[in-house]
Order: sequence, then structure tokens, then C-alpha cells
Amino acid sequence: MDYHIGQPYLSDIVRQLEKLRRLAEDALRQVTDEQFFLAPDPDSNSLALIVKHVAGNMRSRWRDFLTADGEKPDRDRDREFEREATDTRAALMDRWEEGWSAALSTIRALRPDDLHRTVTLRGEPHTVLEAINRQVTHYAYHVGQIVYLAKHLAGPSWRTLSIPRGRSRGYDVRKDGEVYRPKGGG
Repeated sequence: MDYHIGQPYLSDIVRQLEKLRRLAEDALRQVTDEQFFLAPDPDSNSLALIVKHVAGNMRSRWRDFLTADGEKPDRDRDREFEREATDTRAALMDRWEEGWSAALSTIRALRPDDLHRTVTLRGEPHTVLEAINRQVTHYAYHVGQIVYLAKHLAGPSWRTLSIPRGRSRGYDVRKDGEVYRPKGGG
């Protein structure tokens, strides 16, 4: 049987990215504007700077994805980690939205045969498949940071984004995301 994994892979990547985005946004909604810009210490990033960095990375990586290096000449990565006067929460969330839109629309436009093509990231060749996996790993890392820091900052007002602590027994999550209780023993 000749089974091409390309389309199921691309569809799943879109679903996984949408989940990551939703997770980050659900966490970000739980913090105040003041908390959004608060860094835990001088050597750490605020939620605002993580959002700014992810947005800058996405803008660079997914624009002209198949035809230009993923590190665009107009990107200033170091500035992504500096708060500027124009960095309001609304402005940063607009950039975040633009970044996710670029990533998702680019991946949705790919065909299975594109996965074997070569693209470059900082001059280094990657197959499209490798480049996608690299970026998804990068985004998952930063979404984890966002959730952890937002939970810390929200404190007792935090609403869990998964099964609450102490309630795992008897719960599982189906592929469609619905929580169910398994029947019978196990």
C-alpha cells in the first residue's frame, strides 16, 4: 500500500499549532496589563517580550517561506527582547496575531510534495519538514514559558488550562479534545 503521510502530517501540524496558540492566549488572558510587562528578575523575559519574540520569529520564518531564507534582513532579533515605548499590550498582541496568521496560512498552503523541498534558516539548509518541526518545537518551548509565567503571576486567581490537580484519576482526553471517563477497569 502506498500511503503518503504528507497531508495528514500537515493537517496535524496545523491542529497542534492551533492548540499551542489557544493555550498561550488562554494563559495570557488571565494576567493584568501590569503583569504582562513584569519580568520575574532582570535576566528574565516578561510575557510581553516572549510574545514579541514569538511574533518576530514567526514573521521572519513564514514570510516567503519556500523562496527566501527564514532569517529576514529586516528582523532585529535583539530588539525583540527590549521593551520599546510603542510596545503596548494591544500592539504586541496584534503582532502575535499577524505571526500566527502567517505561520498557519503558510502551512495550510503547503502540499505534501513540498515537505521534501529545501529551505534555509540562517543560511542552513533544512527540508520543509525539518524546518516545520524546528519551528513547532520552538513555539512549544515559548508557550510553555508563557503558561508557567502567567500561572505564577496570576497566583490564586489562576484557572487551570487542563485537568485540575487531584482530578486525574478516571479522566482521559479523547482525540477530539473531549474529556471522558473510561468504562470498566483497566
